[in-house]
Amino acid sequence: MGSGVKVSGALRIPCTRVLLAVLAAGLAAFVAAWAGGGAGAQLADEGQDTGSDSRSCRLQDARAEGLVPGAEVQDGDCLRDLTTAGTRRTGHTDPNDWEGLHASGTRNPSGVPGLQVDGYFPDGSATNTNNGWAHDAQFVIRFPNRWNGKLVITGAPGVREQYANDFIISDWVLARGYAFAATDKGNTGTAFYRDGRRPGDAVAEWHRRVEQLARAAKAAAERYYGRAPRRTYVTGISNGGYLARYALENTPGLYDGGVDWEGTLFRAQGPNLLTFLPPALRNYPEYRATGSEEARRAIIRAGFAPGSEFLWDYHYLVYWDLTQRIYREEFDPAYDGALQAGIPFCQEGTPNCDADYEYAERPRSVKEAVGRVSNTGRIGRPMITLHGDLDALLPVRVDSDVYRRLVERAGRAGIHRYIVVGRGNHVDGLYDRYPERLRPILPCYRAAFLALDRYVEGRGSLPRNGFLPKPESGDVVNRCDLGEVRAHRG
Repeated sequence: MGSGVKVSGALRIPCTRVLLAVLAAGLAAFVAAWAGGGAGAQLADEGQDTGSDSRSCRLQDARAEGLVPGAEVQDGDCLRDLTTAGTRRTGHTDPNDWEGLHASGTRNPSGVPGLQVDGYFPDGSATNTNNGWAHDAQFVIRFPNRWNGKLVITGAPGVREQYANDFIISDWVLARGYAFAATDKGNTGTAFYRDGRRPGDAVAEWHRRVEQLARAAKAAAERYYGRAPRRTYVTGISNGGYLARYALENTPGLYDGGVDWEGTLFRAQGPNLLTFLPPALRNYPEYRATGSEEARRAIIRAGFAPGSEFLWDYHYLVYWDLTQRIYREEFDPAYDGALQAGIPFCQEGTPNCDADYEYAERPRSVKEAVGRVSNTGRIGRPMITLHGDLDALLPVRVDSDVYRRLVERAGRAGIHRYIVVGRGNHVDGLYDRYPERLRPILPCYRAAFLALDRYVEGRGSLPRNGFLPKPESGDVVNRCDLGEVRAHRG
C-alpha cells in the first residue's frame, strides 16, 4: 500500500519519497521506527504518524508476514487519520466504492490515528483490482490508537469492494474507538456470478469470507493490542445486512450481536429478488408510457410500496434489470431470457431480458441453489433490523417483514428488534434528489448500533419494534431518535 500504486486517482508516494521525507524529519526517528517494523510496515505519505508514546501506531507489530493470520498478502500503514477525510488523501480508500450510499450533508468525524492493514486471503478469482492486486478476497482492517476493546466486522453491499462501508460505517465506529474490518466477499462486480463451479457458489463464498475475516481480525487485534476483543459485532447494508443475518444464524459464537440495515432476503420458495423484480420489469414500461393503473397495481402486488412510484423510473433504469440479471445468472444460469424477449441472445446491457422470468416455474435445482444460502431467522445473538418503507429495490413487504416473521417462528423474537424507517429508501444518496419525500437511514442505523452495544454491555434495553416516522422538522440527515418509534405504520 505504500509502494506508489495508484488507487482511484490517489497516488501513494513511493518508498523513496517516504524515505526522504522521514530523513528530513530526523534520521534517528526513522531508524527507531523501522528497527522492529518488518518489511511490510511502511509509513504512509503526509498522513504518517511517528509518535513514540504508547498511544501511537505500533509499527513493530505491523508485520506483513504475521499480523493477520491466513492472509496471503498484507500491508500495514501507520496513518494520522484512518477516516475517509485522511484516507482519500493518502489513497487508503476508494471513494468510488462508497459513492451514493450517503446523503451529501452527512457529517462524519475525522482525525483518528492508527494502523490500516490491507491484504487478501488465498483465492482463485480476480475481479477486484484495488491496490493494483487483481485478486479477490481482499480485506481492510483498521486499528485505532485509542481502542475501546471492540471490533466491527462488515461485508460489502451490492457487488462493491472492501472500502464500500468506509464512509457510512468505518469513519463513525473508528472515532468511537472500535477496530473495523471489511471484506469484498470474495468476488465483486456485475460478473461476480462467474466465480464458482455451480449455481450459488459465488454467494456461498460471501459467508466463508465473512467468517474468515472475523476469525482473522479477532486474532490480529489480539496480536496488535495484546488482548482479545471483548466484543465483536457484525453489521452491514443490503447484501452486507444479509451477511449479518446469516452470520448470526450460522456462526453466532463469533459475535456478540449485529445490526442489519435492510439486508437482502433469500428464500428457496420465495420471496427473493427473482420473484418480485420480474413483475416490475414487465409492467413498468406500460406504466411509464400510459400511466396504466393495471400495470401499477401489478407492481404493487409484487411487493413495491404505494407511494414509491416516484422512485420507480430511477430504479428501472439503474437497478431492477441489472440486479435481476446478475442474480438470475448466479442461481439459474440455464435460463435464456432472450427467447422470451424476442432477442437472438441476451448480451450484457440488453434491457429486460428477464422481464418474463417466472421463478416458481423454474426447475427444482434453482430452488436448491437459492436454498443453500437462504435465511432461517434462527439468530443466536441480539440483532436490530432497519428497513425503509419506500425501499424500491428490496421492498419491505417482501423482505424484512418476511424476515421478522422468520425470526418469530424460530422463537428468537426476544433478541430481535425490527424498525421500519418512514420515508427511507434503499440508498441514502437519493435523499439529495428528494429531500421532501425521503429520509436518510444512516443516522437511525448509528442510533441502533449504539442501542445494541449498550444492551450487550448491560447498560440499556433494546429499542421497541415498530415504525419510525420522518419528523416534520430538524436535521434528518444527521439525527435520529429511536424513542420516537411507534407500534404501527401509517
